[in-house]
Amino acid sequence: MPELPEVEVTRRGLLDHLPGRIVVGIAVSGHRLRTPMPRRLLHEHILERRILTIDRRAKYLLVRLDNGAVLVIHLGMTGKLGLLDGSTPRHRHDHLILTLDNGKQVRLNDSRRFGAVMVWPADAAENAESAFSAREGIEPLGREFTAAHLHRLADRKTTPVKSLLMNGRLIAGIGNIYANEILFASRIHPETPAGRLTAADWKRIAAESQRILQLAIATGGSTIADFLNATGHPGYFQLHFQVYGREHLSCPRCGQAIVKTALAGRATYFCLACQPPP
Repeated sequence: MPELPEVEVTRRGLLDHLPGRIVVGIAVSGHRLRTPMPRRLLHEHILERRILTIDRRAKYLLVRLDNGAVLVIHLGMTGKLGLLDGSTPRHRHDHLILTLDNGKQVRLNDSRRFGAVMVWPADAAENAESAFSAREGIEPLGREFTAAHLHRLADRKTTPVKSLLMNGRLIAGIGNIYANEILFASRIHPETPAGRLTAADWKRIAAESQRILQLAIATGGSTIADFLNATGHPGYFQLHFQVYGREHLSCPRCGQAIVKTALAGRATYFCLACQPPP
């Protein structure tokens, strides 16, 4: 599943090409994604409008139009948002195609159809965005993401720290891959109850979260299955993995074999020597 770095990489790639362009055509596949495709709203509020900019909130992309409307896109588990020539043959999993005034097309391709497309009309966009943002947690790359804030979020919680990091209502955008890597870098076992961590523990987690996410963005995200950025290129952060997907391989820090288990149904990797159990 694309996590915060992959969504941010996509945003930055599109930001080089979309602002200033006008949407002159819209096509949809007719298939339902996680939510029904808002065909009528797309034609009423997005068609013939100029793109101003693209923002990100959590794992969502927010395409802002000159009429005040916002096109909201979530990539789901297998979604890719790419910029292609209009002459490129259409793929069976291209569920949304925006044709631009320069002949290029923005295509949402999603083979498993867990992505989502929403439209906030101009007269409702401010309230919709406020309610939407309130449901999402703090941004790991934002100013709120501090050791003190994390310590307060975890106060008296018995939930494992890995689960807390992946709780999108508390922290936005950290998924399974990066939670594994962050906790290894912080030397904290993923099953440690969040409420038992010290201020020093949270200081390491905050610092390592931002370092790892920034490195992932700089290297184009992680390509595990089929993630491609907006221009069709894979990311390379997987070359920097310390524990994720490395079961039975040597820990890069101490040499002991990496362990794999399941926590809340998600693959969890760690080193027993570097990350002692609680």
